[in-house]
Amino acid sequence: MIQRTSFREMECPIARSLEEVGEWWSILILRDAFHGLRRFEEFQSSLGVATNTLTRRLSDLVEHGLLARRRYCAHPPRDEYVLTEKGRDFHPVLLAMLAWGNRHLADAVGPAVLATDAASGAVIDPIMVDRTTLKPLSPRDIRLVEGPGAGPEIRARIARSDAARAAREKQTAANQGTT
Repeated sequence: MIQRTSFREMECPIARSLEEVGEWWSILILRDAFHGLRRFEEFQSSLGVATNTLTRRLSDLVEHGLLARRRYCAHPPRDEYVLTEKGRDFHPVLLAMLAWGNRHLADAVGPAVLATDAASGAVIDPIMVDRTTLKPLSPRDIRLVEGPGAGPEIRARIARSDAARAAREKQTAANQGTT
């Protein structure tokens, strides 16, 4: 099996997303950007990351279009990093990670960070809903199908998934018929 060094050319949108933001420092930088941090020194202070790593991650996030570099001081030249539309679209992913972490990784005392409604201060529990119907989504309610850009890799993966699902449903029906 060939080890991949890049997911950029893969068809899978999850793999391609990992190519852009899958490195943990990148996700933590985006988290901090949503909390209002913009300057190199602010990110470094918050994360405690080595300067060369932070420089590389910020450059990658700018190159991938999640952050934009904006000059705030001409002499000496200093830039700040602001979320782009693409970067702001990552917010639901961070909220999902927060909710998952709180549910499965919190200490016995409870979660270290809670999401709250900005207006009321009430604790919120983020869920994913369909934009059109506003129906909460669960794995049982979702089936992935080929999109217009699907190539052989995606078609094969979906065919395997469909076959496995059909086999499970057939086995479940057979088991229910014998009880």
